[in-house]
Amino acid sequence: MNFIRSKRTSGRWLFQALFVVLGTAIAFTPLNVRSQTAARRTGQANRPPASAAELSQLSEAASLLQQGRPGDAESILRQVLLAAPRNPDAHNLLGIVLDQGGQFKAAEREYREALRLNPALISPLANLGILLARTGRSEEAIRAFETVLKKAPDHPQATLNLGLQYMARSDYARAIPLLERAVQLGGDNYQLRYNLGLALYNLKRQDEAVSAFGSASAFSPNSAEPLYYLGLIYWARQQDETAADLWDRAVHLRPNFPEANFMLGEALRKHRRTAAAVEFYQRALEQDDSIFAHYTRLGGAYILLGQLEQAFEVFRRAEKRFPKSPEAHYFVGIAARARADYDLADRELRMSLTLQPDNVNALAQLGFILLERDRTNEAEQILRRALTINNKHFYANYDLGRLLVQTRRYQEAIPILRQAVTLKPGNPGVHYQLFITLSRLKSKEEADKELAIFKQLDEAGKAQRQSGEEEDIEDNLPTPLSP
Repeated sequence: MNFIRSKRTSGRWLFQALFVVLGTAIAFTPLNVRSQTAARRTGQANRPPASAAELSQLSEAASLLQQGRPGDAESILRQVLLAAPRNPDAHNLLGIVLDQGGQFKAAEREYREALRLNPALISPLANLGILLARTGRSEEAIRAFETVLKKAPDHPQATLNLGLQYMARSDYARAIPLLERAVQLGGDNYQLRYNLGLALYNLKRQDEAVSAFGSASAFSPNSAEPLYYLGLIYWARQQDETAADLWDRAVHLRPNFPEANFMLGEALRKHRRTAAAVEFYQRALEQDDSIFAHYTRLGGAYILLGQLEQAFEVFRRAEKRFPKSPEAHYFVGIAARARADYDLADRELRMSLTLQPDNVNALAQLGFILLERDRTNEAEQILRRALTINNKHFYANYDLGRLLVQTRRYQEAIPILRQAVTLKPGNPGVHYQLFITLSRLKSKEEADKELAIFKQLDEAGKAQRQSGEEEDIEDNLPTPLSP
């Protein structure tokens, strides 16, 4: 797999993209400076008709806003309102000025005053929805946008903004038709296509998501996020090379992209290139230390490489970052076991079980530690408890089988070891335990068969290690290092 470029540095959150998109896409609606004649048609105007000078001032203020000169626009609008305090268009435009300046309470007052003076106006209602969305009042914003669309079904900004509100609430089924409608209304752009891709992806409509993310990339070739999601889709389709290439392109565009770096590590690990995977797992952890899997994957890779001190350090960091996580203590226990520090392993595994009493992996590990320390009775209790939770746990079966062999309960050991063989037929140790058991029971033919299997598997394992190939992680640890 040839998808590795040069080293890159640290990062930002992927999912900030959604909120940046939300903030960008909720742009101010086109200014709706209506004439007094239009206001009278609604039956809401009870003020004298606007003078030509007043209309000219409103038009100038709108033009200044569009030029990015809100201060100049505000001066004109306040002059208008001194002369005509009941002009709804002036209140709407002043609301936009204040909204742009972050004066949200004052802006809201202006929008609501515009609507009080003329409830039929669309622009202040759409702008009020925008303000409500930006200040975290999602329910009110949704009601405002829905009201806009009842009055003006083809309003492009309200259609898009309502869709984005549903996106922010993870209500993808409602968001999709609105975003698709926004495309039809001429609002097609990167943010719209990207959010449409996210909604389709989350609803597992992968073919449509590929199309949407592809369109987003066409609008913005330098954006990394669509490439990341396309990579996830191809990864799910088992097209690893394509997925890795997309993630590599994403990281090239945005070096501080922890999710993409992490997935590159996953792709390399899957294809047994653990040493190369470490670099990407490290970047992911450096760029985002709030994700537990970033620690476990990096620590697991270090264990596979025989770098036990590095693994221990990473898991200790995870434990400090997540002190109430049973998994964090469990992984410290694994690292301590790998270092043969059974005292520490015992303490950490018991802490994990205090936090999660039915953690079958921790029980199996603790059973192994107790067996190694010749605390046979307690080990047996722990291992049997693990099997009551999951009777298909390989290591609980294997270690209980070993314990029964050690205590010469050979008949009792056979079904336990046979179960272990069905779970991991390629594990040489369990075949060796069966060989011992069957030998003690004078079943020479069966014992010889198990010994032959053991020798074959053991030689294969030695050859694999000598050739530099990696063993499966399950052969090095009692459980896969998964988040």
